[in-house]
Amino acid sequence: MDAFLNYVAQHNTPVLDVRAPKEFTAGHIPNALSLPLFTDEERKQVGTTYKQINKEQAILLGLDLFGPKMSAMVRQAEKLTPGKEVMLHCWRGGMRSAGVAWLLDLAGFKVNLLRDGYKAFRRLVLHAFERPLPLVVIGGFTGSGKTEILQELHHLGEQVVDLEKLAHHRGSAFGSIGQSNQPTVEQFENDLGVTLRQFLSSHRIWLEDESSIIGRINLPNPLYNQMQQAPLVKLEVPKSARIQKLAEDYRSVDKTLLQQAIERIKKRLGGLAYKEALQAIEAGNIEKMVDLALVYYDKAYAYQLANKPADKIITIALPKIDAQENAREILEVVRKKKLILGIE
Repeated sequence: MDAFLNYVAQHNTPVLDVRAPKEFTAGHIPNALSLPLFTDEERKQVGTTYKQINKEQAILLGLDLFGPKMSAMVRQAEKLTPGKEVMLHCWRGGMRSAGVAWLLDLAGFKVNLLRDGYKAFRRLVLHAFERPLPLVVIGGFTGSGKTEILQELHHLGEQVVDLEKLAHHRGSAFGSIGQSNQPTVEQFENDLGVTLRQFLSSHRIWLEDESSIIGRINLPNPLYNQMQQAPLVKLEVPKSARIQKLAEDYRSVDKTLLQQAIERIKKRLGGLAYKEALQAIEAGNIEKMVDLALVYYDKAYAYQLANKPADKIITIALPKIDAQENAREILEVVRKKKLILGIE
């Protein structure tokens, strides 16, 4: 499996996934291309025949369905892979990938099969979350500029995982604003797992402090548990600076989207604050809306911090929001603390 993915990365070889469209949509190897042997309905028919009649009849049905598609599949493969070298897989390296590999080989392609298929890839992904990781977590109240600091740390050569970017969500009631649709949980795990396996185990891995759920995506339990025990760099930024930053982020957002976000935390805000927040949005007073929302979010994060091991928390006071300056300050503190592997 490692050899397969390393070859893909080194040679930029296209990966063709011959599973059914529904399987591909649920989750696939990052950057893989869909070349389904069967439609979702055809796959169901073959599976039903296998279970209710026998394997031989299922194979014959599969061949009947495959035959008329052969020329079209070759043409599609040529469009997807003009270099005519492909990495190919199905669910577990069975007849689907073997059949398409035979066809493409006959058509002059160089075909590399993924042994044990997508199932083997999923095992690799899940293992990536279970092995010990040298994590350092950046925390702090909402609006502290954590995402921008992670981006700057990446520019400075640090290993960084942006969980919110992978999840297409910022993790709050406002988190979906300006984001594309969230991936499936399985696809999120795939993207995250491939990211982690590219990192050196001898260097820190930075990520942002998150709850166990980002939007509708659950973080893998083994990774989340490691995050809870990892050193936490807690940023202390003046509330006024946080309000100003968030107001700038949301000032150009459609009022309806802001109102919907406030609606989602109505019960947590309380009736009066909820009404005042809506009035502030209508009046264009985004600073006031943010200030009211932060009352809830600051309490929620303070509660989250209370469950962290106190001896793992490193507090850094930052007078203003400046990603470049703050990232360098954080690195200096971490180096003095000798958090080389994420272990003090």
